[in-house]
Amino acid sequence: MPDPHPLLAVDTIPATEPYLRTVGKLFRAFRDQDSGCVSYGVQLPDGERWFVKEATTPAAQASLDRAWTFHRAVRHPAIVPQLHRITVADDHTATVMPWRPGESLYGPARTRFRALPLASVLRAIDRVLDAHLAVEAAGMVAVDLYDGAFLHDFGADVLHLIDLDEYRPGPFVLQEDRLPGSARFMAPEEWHHGARIDIRTTVYALARTARLLLDAGDTERAWRGTPSQLAVLERATRPDPTERFAGVREFTTAWRAAT
Repeated sequence: MPDPHPLLAVDTIPATEPYLRTVGKLFRAFRDQDSGCVSYGVQLPDGERWFVKEATTPAAQASLDRAWTFHRAVRHPAIVPQLHRITVADDHTATVMPWRPGESLYGPARTRFRALPLASVLRAIDRVLDAHLAVEAAGMVAVDLYDGAFLHDFGADVLHLIDLDEYRPGPFVLQEDRLPGSARFMAPEEWHHGARIDIRTTVYALARTARLLLDAGDTERAWRGTPSQLAVLERATRPDPTERFAGVREFTTAWRAAT
């Protein structure tokens, strides 16, 4: 009978990093993150690689709890799943995910990605849209979607979605002054206390994703797509949510028709 899995079959541990060092080799560590989480890449003796993300602040724990709820509701091949949750020191948690090779597009890899053949970029955008059809079907909305959520494996030419920790059930009324996120991707309503956040807000973020990934530079003056595609994005990012597409499926259908 095989031994219990050291990451997927353990429920409580006294401390994360010391425990991980007893079960495998730490090959990456992500410290001093704005999220308040510390994350590790660990390789087990059988060669399996895993990603472990630990909350270190109350705000980070709230985010991990939200993410756990999201991953129970949404599964898609493009979305790196949270498979297991471990209680650490009886007061916070760490989540276990499969390791995916790739580079975050929040940084120098974005320039490399934009230099890929057009077919590769369009395939990546289509994968993002397809994943968000599953998000929409589960009654969830995107929050804090930006290029840091895109992990591109240049060797396999495939994009993965990570760190969707702020996604939540929608619609909802914004109780803070603004939602977390990158200004380049955020809809106008995400900046206003009392605003309605719904699937049309997600449509805006997805359109900004396509706009920024299909441009050869950050100034949005080197559009690589077609006028028809740009027209779809213009409608999807109108300031008035009622003038956008009604949802991800309608937006995706229009985008694919233009593509």
